[in-house]
Amino acid sequence: MAKLAKIPPGVGPRHPQVVVLVGATGDLSRRKLLPGLFHLSRAGFIPGCRIVGVSLDQIDTEGFRKIAREALDQFSSRAVKEADWSAFADTLDYVPISGGAVVLKAAIKGAETKLGGESRRLHYLSVPPNAALSAVRLLADADLVDRSRIVMEKPFGTDLASAVSLNAKLHEVFAEDQIFRIDHFLGKEPAQNILAFRFANGLFEPIWNRNFIDHVQIDVPEKIGLGKRAAFYEATGAYRDMVVTHLFQILAFMAMEPPTSLEPVPISEEKNKVFRSMSPIDPKNVVRGQYAGYRAEDGVDPESDTETFIALKCAIDNWRWAGVPFFLRTGKQLAEGQRIISIAFREPPKSMFPVGSGVGAQGPDHLTFDLADASKMSLSFYGKRPGPGMRLDKLSLQFAMHDTGMAGDVLEAYERLILDAMRGDHTLFTTAEGIERLWEVSTPLLEAPPPVRLYPPGGWGPKSIHQLVAPHAWRLPFERVWRDPNPEGH
Repeated sequence: MAKLAKIPPGVGPRHPQVVVLVGATGDLSRRKLLPGLFHLSRAGFIPGCRIVGVSLDQIDTEGFRKIAREALDQFSSRAVKEADWSAFADTLDYVPISGGAVVLKAAIKGAETKLGGESRRLHYLSVPPNAALSAVRLLADADLVDRSRIVMEKPFGTDLASAVSLNAKLHEVFAEDQIFRIDHFLGKEPAQNILAFRFANGLFEPIWNRNFIDHVQIDVPEKIGLGKRAAFYEATGAYRDMVVTHLFQILAFMAMEPPTSLEPVPISEEKNKVFRSMSPIDPKNVVRGQYAGYRAEDGVDPESDTETFIALKCAIDNWRWAGVPFFLRTGKQLAEGQRIISIAFREPPKSMFPVGSGVGAQGPDHLTFDLADASKMSLSFYGKRPGPGMRLDKLSLQFAMHDTGMAGDVLEAYERLILDAMRGDHTLFTTAEGIERLWEVSTPLLEAPPPVRLYPPGGWGPKSIHQLVAPHAWRLPFERVWRDPNPEGH
């Protein structure tokens, strides 16, 4: 458990918080939100916190506390001390949605009275997309808009028209600076490390452009299937579920210009400039796939055209990135679960090395970010093989967060994002302008999607992905594995 003394100033919110957790008994709440709020509260990141759970379930506060305790026992990555649990349980309250605005308002007033002094409200909507606006209306009817911020889960619309409509209805109740559209990918330490890596190092920022970079891959394959999300997935698919809300956001961090400062507004503006510079997605540069057996899943249309896999080539039409292709790939039931950004550097214009030396045989040099929780980076390069003659092998420099001894200080993605929302920090969140622009560039694909191609579970997607990336090659699967930071005997 982190100690108060280790928490830097300015990390947490200035005021005590009342968290209205809508969808409090759902899967996301149990897996991430309740364990995250427990850690933030007990570690001292929040100066005071009370949580009011809201959901369809007809339970009382004791019932909610029982669910919360089970969630911590099952999903918390940290040990739960009884004294900490007892203090946390005392901050929990519960209101069924059937109680309506009057009962909810009374519960919030009671929580604020117990906190004493000046407090703020954080409304977290952990609900399906079709329930989000009714939850917003409930908060408005309960007069809970003032002194509040609201966290929205993806998807933020399913096309341009629905995104514009959703934003308009949200803005009838909440101002844009009160709205936090969450992307847990950007909450992960490695995603933010991209900003540090780019803008703090004179070694890399000068070569972060079309003159030195040949192409970029953002690859997020998943081994998992649908789970219990068939109804959601049928209406969404891999592109809407993953590319617009996750992969394009990572692309913006990787491709943005240097902001005037590391403040939320300048960073959001540079991300939006990337989105404004993106060329519309050409369906000819897209491969859609569906794993064999998907149509037999419970809740799936036997003739479903929904893609469970998507790979695409996109372009950023600006001075820095003109002519550099960006390849994105994600899907379900693939060979590995990975989250990487791989940057391929241009090869030297001429080689003086003899034929057979090995130069060029293993592709260009790569800088690779592993965005999984392990937080790793690798830089590959050619080096001479020991011995007579000039034979070259591909070598690599590797770094992992474990090397620093600070891996234990990493906040889980949802913990960081909840903390940022409490502080009013929009750096890692998407704006209305940004999300509407992404749906705009997606329109050609959504209006004329290429047919889905079947692929076997456990592979890397349809075979046509190789034509999409040619003359390059996909970085995954890696030819070389990451080195073990803790080999036996060391």
